[in-house]
Amino acid sequence: MKLFQQLLVAPAALGLLAPVAATASELNLDGVNKYASEEQVTSISQFSDVKPTDWAYQALSNLIERYGCVAGYPDGTYKGGRAMTRFEAAALLNACLDRVTEVTDELKRLMAEFEKELAVLKGRVDGLEAKVGELEANQFSTTTKLKGIATFVIGGASNPIPGVVQDPVTGDIVVEGGGEQVTFNYDVRLIFDTSFTGKDLLRTTLRSGNFGSSAFGAGPTALEVAFDEGVDADVVSINRLFYQFPIGSSITATVGAKVRQDDMLGMWPSVYPSDSVLDMFTYAGAPGAYNLNLGGGFGLTWKDQGVNVSVNYVSNEAVVGDSQLGLGKGDTVTAQVGYTASNWGAAFVYTYTNSDGQAILAPGSTALVNFGSLLPYESNNIGFSGYWQPSEAGWVPSISAGFGYGRANTNIIGDVDLWSWMVGLQWSDMFVKGNDFGIGLGMPQWADESGAEGNFAMEFWYKFQVTDNISVTPAFFFIDGRGAGISNGSSDTSVGGLLKTTFKF
Repeated sequence: MKLFQQLLVAPAALGLLAPVAATASELNLDGVNKYASEEQVTSISQFSDVKPTDWAYQALSNLIERYGCVAGYPDGTYKGGRAMTRFEAAALLNACLDRVTEVTDELKRLMAEFEKELAVLKGRVDGLEAKVGELEANQFSTTTKLKGIATFVIGGASNPIPGVVQDPVTGDIVVEGGGEQVTFNYDVRLIFDTSFTGKDLLRTTLRSGNFGSSAFGAGPTALEVAFDEGVDADVVSINRLFYQFPIGSSITATVGAKVRQDDMLGMWPSVYPSDSVLDMFTYAGAPGAYNLNLGGGFGLTWKDQGVNVSVNYVSNEAVVGDSQLGLGKGDTVTAQVGYTASNWGAAFVYTYTNSDGQAILAPGSTALVNFGSLLPYESNNIGFSGYWQPSEAGWVPSISAGFGYGRANTNIIGDVDLWSWMVGLQWSDMFVKGNDFGIGLGMPQWADESGAEGNFAMEFWYKFQVTDNISVTPAFFFIDGRGAGISNGSSDTSVGGLLKTTFKF
């Protein structure tokens, strides 16, 4: 069916849903193709809501059997009791014109009666086609879409525990952060998604930030958005570069020079948080297994009817770019089995790590800092995580929870057991539609052989969705680091607050 004819047919379906009169400017053209593509019925018996006792039964039957120009709704109904506008009448008339072999006087009068409505619709179509042509002529690429995220963070923390980063040029290990301070930082990401076949994906991400020496750049107080390429701030670098493509109908392959572990997983077993704050709450409760290792790698994912299985490998020789060294970041092999339903999901994951000693501090953890620096090790890590979401937004929150355990063997201190857990609660549309409220609590990864009792962390945040593209999030957090055996100044705890503004374009 031609585009002009599609636009004439569509209002017959869309207008019946609203019995008030419609003008051409009020027509919802998004549903045009869907309605116009519906098959014409061949028998009146196909309509479940039309009965022989209906007063228009015979007239409708004649239109179907003689001209075959009547279409119903996808649910098999005709909805003959709904009111009709002049535009809808014109659309139905146009649908029958191609099937009429003889133009009678009655048809000529009908065409003359709806001449103005037909002209309005045709003018609207011509205008839309001109705009589409202009957009296609001026786009920077026919295969690539650009998405940007810019984040401003202002805030401070009492007694932030310092972290360590590696200078990408000299390879030196540098302690950053620490001390009571208030900072103003930024993070910017430009994401280019390219598809050559419509089913594949080439992702290139450019990123820059200046969180390296801030209160939120390293250690337990590190934010998820905190980024600094080594010790040099404001350097734009390639943060992602990988290619995904399908193999058959159920398998997806990923290969990249800079790909992260979760880029190659069939699912992420957590819906917390929608607006991230502390980095430690973004590992689904198992930072040893879900270590988000970033480097060269490849992986396969199989999906079928909610079940997914993923296997991937990532090699990271120099741990830089996230302002902290992470236990589990070296050469990693990960296997995950998961299941997703309409409002819940769960996954079991196993990760093997072999590090040459460039990584000792778990993400968001302080567990192994007091053991010295640069300990070669290997570890076996497991995690079980899941989530549940209510069917409608309200006073019942979504719940995400996870547990992690690992066994690390170092060549200096021997075997170490690593434990972690987290629970995240999130209320969507809290107080105002589009705004979210969240609470995260848990225990970052710690080692019981150190004599520690485990540390504890908690965060609160509320996201104001100012516009579709701008959100403002105030957040507060508390971290008890005494279980890690670390003291940084006058206290073993850290308390902080921040205001984060996110721009999406």
